[in-house]
Amino acid sequence: MTPARTADAVPAPGTAPEAAPGSAPGPAPDAASPARGRRHPLRAELLRGLAPRVGAATALTLAVACASKASTWQGDWAATTSLLHSAAVLLCGPVAAAAGCLQGGRERRAGLAELRVSMARTPLVQLMAAALPLVLWVIAGYAVAAAGVLLASLPYASEAGGPVLSVVVADAVFLGAAAVAGHLLGRLVPRWAAAPAVAPVVYLLLVVSDSGDSPLRYLSPVPLSESPPLWQPPTMAVWTAGIAAAAVLAHAARRRLLALLPLGAAVVAAVVLVENGPGMWRTDPLVKRQVCDTTTTPDICVSAVSAAVLPEVRSALSGISRKLEGVANVPVRFADRPGRPARDEAALPMIRPLGRVVVRNELTDPGQFAWEAAAALTGPDACDARTEDGRAALVDETVREWLAPHPAQDYWDKLPSTVKDRARREDALAALRAAKAARARFDAMGDAERRAWLSRYFAAVGSCDPDEVPSL
Repeated sequence: MTPARTADAVPAPGTAPEAAPGSAPGPAPDAASPARGRRHPLRAELLRGLAPRVGAATALTLAVACASKASTWQGDWAATTSLLHSAAVLLCGPVAAAAGCLQGGRERRAGLAELRVSMARTPLVQLMAAALPLVLWVIAGYAVAAAGVLLASLPYASEAGGPVLSVVVADAVFLGAAAVAGHLLGRLVPRWAAAPAVAPVVYLLLVVSDSGDSPLRYLSPVPLSESPPLWQPPTMAVWTAGIAAAAVLAHAARRRLLALLPLGAAVVAAVVLVENGPGMWRTDPLVKRQVCDTTTTPDICVSAVSAAVLPEVRSALSGISRKLEGVANVPVRFADRPGRPARDEAALPMIRPLGRVVVRNELTDPGQFAWEAAAALTGPDACDARTEDGRAALVDETVREWLAPHPAQDYWDKLPSTVKDRARREDALAALRAAKAARARFDAMGDAERRAWLSRYFAAVGSCDPDEVPSL
């Protein structure tokens, strides 16, 4: 007789259930499989959702803004850093704040506020876990675009100087602070309409903060000199990050008095910025330092930041140098520095800002550049008595056109014949005939005679007395 079957025994905790008779034994449970399948809570936010899109938008915004003005900054570290800074603060800052606002209000819009309160993690950890992916992606997008812009400027920049990397770091801190501030605002005002309104409001606040003469304008992240002192970028980073950190701790920390620590750091940074703000505006020392080619007549000197353009300038002025060989009293050098040239110098035509005369270390119009250099050699500065004297003005024009003809000289020669008024047309044609006659007399001189005459002429270039100008 078969014994009665008792109730199935419950396996002891931690033991595997018995296999059915005749069945193959199953695989032993893997104690590490739950751990292997566990994902970090930030993984989903970092790989999907709003944050990656905002990071890509940040990089694209900076790339488009800088590429559209590439001719004005490639080859100039100061211009490159300045444009990158302006685009990051004024364009990407509002975008980061608006994206943070949109992400910060999603939990309350989805009705998850009560569930969030019941979680084991502290409110501060929850807030940072929600805000950190966006902050990281915004900074990553900015870093990628900034690296691309700096690399694009590298082939055309001179060896002197370099990018101010501390400004790049300070801008990254500002963008992260803007995203965090927007996230806090989104939690406080979780409406959909809040995020689109944040971007224009932040932009207006940034623009307004940079206007006026108040010392408080130095607290704005917008202004930047071409050569900021070492203390300014890190101090600005402490100011913006301290305000954001204080707001986060005041909103979500269990001990809200901790907010006084970053707030105190921000106040100290603010005092430094306000007290020393005027010292931020200074000219790059490399602008005053000259790099010269002494094989020409006159010497050609450019500022150290434009050293890469020197071969192009020398080529454009080679015709002038060749014609002035052996001539006395010529200025010693063409100088490329701010302010009036010295008595023995002539002002080199303006090279910077880039984009008009020089683009990627090439002169946009070498003929016009040479004509302006010839005008600097022959034109007395602010001397009405000489410029209003017909004979002296004719001599100056003759020498200038001989050194470097104006690119549009044929057009100017034909212009008098198009004047409709007969009297004015006859006057213009008479002036043109006088100019051609003077040029013919000048061209008829022998080489030695011309060098002697030019030596007398350049001895009188700086004089305002038209009687000292030799006649043709």
